[in-house]
Amino acid sequence: MVLPPERGAVDDVEYVVVHGYRRAYRLRGSGPPLLLLHGMACDSSTWFPVMDQLAQHFTVIAPDLLGHGESDKPNADYSLGGFANGMRDLLTILGIDKVTVAGHSFGGGVAMQFAYQFPERTERVVLVSSGGLGPEVTPLIRALTLPGAGLGIRLATARPWRSAVRGSMRALSHVPVARDLDEVARIYEGLADPTTSLAIRRLTRTVLDWNGQFVTMADRAYLTRLMPLLVVWGRNDHVIPVAHAQRLPLMENSHVHVFEDSGHFPHKDHPDEFAELVVDFCRIQAPAQYHRGKWRALLRRGDQAGLASVSLPAEESPSAVS
Repeated sequence: MVLPPERGAVDDVEYVVVHGYRRAYRLRGSGPPLLLLHGMACDSSTWFPVMDQLAQHFTVIAPDLLGHGESDKPNADYSLGGFANGMRDLLTILGIDKVTVAGHSFGGGVAMQFAYQFPERTERVVLVSSGGLGPEVTPLIRALTLPGAGLGIRLATARPWRSAVRGSMRALSHVPVARDLDEVARIYEGLADPTTSLAIRRLTRTVLDWNGQFVTMADRAYLTRLMPLLVVWGRNDHVIPVAHAQRLPLMENSHVHVFEDSGHFPHKDHPDEFAELVVDFCRIQAPAQYHRGKWRALLRRGDQAGLASVSLPAEESPSAVS
C-alpha cells in the first residue's frame, strides 16, 4: 500500500484531492483493509469508539464522505452510486485493491452499493443499523425532504437557542432510552453550517421522501449469496427499526447480531463487543472471491421467486474453484 498523499495538521485526519474535491479520511493500523463508512450528517469520528481496537487487526480506512466532516461540500453528486464511486477512487489512490466494507446507517447503503458495483473489490460486508433495507425511517429524517426544510433547519439551529438545544440533548443522552441524543446533538450542531445543511438535504432526496426510503437493496438482496455478510443492530433503534435486520436472506456465510440495551449506534454503545464481533466475523468468513461466471448465473436467476432455495450448478456455485 502506498503512503497517504498528504497528512492533515489536525488530529489524524489526512487529505487527498479526488476529481477536484478534497476528501478527508483517517488511516490507522495494519493488516487486511477495512473500510468504515459513517452515516448521514456524521463523519469518520463516529468510529472513534472502535477504531483503535479494529486497527490492531486491520488497516482501517475511515473517510469523511463528500459533503460531511472535513471533506468538501460541493454542489455535486450525492447519490449512492456517486458515493460508491468516490470510495473506489479513494482506495485506488491509496493503493488498496480489496476491502471488507462496513457501513453505519446511510453508510450501510453506500457499503451495499459499493459491493454491488464493485464485487471484485469487496471481500465482506458489515451493515450496522443500515439504511437501504426497507422504507421505514424516523420522521425527523423524512422531514428533510419536505419543501422549506432548509428554512426550518436555519430556524432550528439559530444561534440564540443553539447552545441550549445542544446542551439539552446531551443532558438527556444519559437516559438509556435517549442515548442516541449525544450523536444527534453533534448532527444538530453540524447542520448549522449552510453548506453542510444543503449537502445533507440533497443527499436525503436521492434515497427517500416523506413516505420513507424508496431506494433499497431489496431487489438485489439475493447477491448476498456470494458475499460474506454481517448485520449488526441495536434493539432500541428509534431511527431505523431493528426489524430491518431480518430483511436480507440469511445464508451460511451471513450472520445477524442484535445488541440489547443499544440504540442506533451499537458500535458506540458496545464498542468492545462490536470490535470483537467484526474481528471474529472476518476471521471465520473467508473473503469473497469474485468470479464473473458465478455473478452472471446469479444475475440471470435473480428475478425468480424463492431464489434462496435454488442452488447454483456445481461449476458455478460459490464454493467452486475459479
